[in-house]
Amino acid sequence: AKKGGYQLVSTEELWERYTKERQSLLLVDTRQEWEYRTGHMKGAELFAMEPTWLSRWRKRGELATFLGPDKDRFIVFY
Repeated sequence: AKKGGYQLVSTEELWERYTKERQSLLLVDTRQEWEYRTGHMKGAELFAMEPTWLSRWRKRGELATFLGPDKDRFIVFY
């Protein structure tokens, strides 16, 4: 993640942002749909991804559309 220019956050920092700024966060649950249905973080949106580079590569355009144009938005993938 760091090589790609992404910032890693601790669970403590995420919890602080989640409790204070939930509306401005984009929480992305990358598990499968059935896993999402069994429980997820409040406000999280589903973008299911297989854990292979090929699957992620194939969905890159779809992901860009999903994330939208705001490059400064705080996004959390889990």
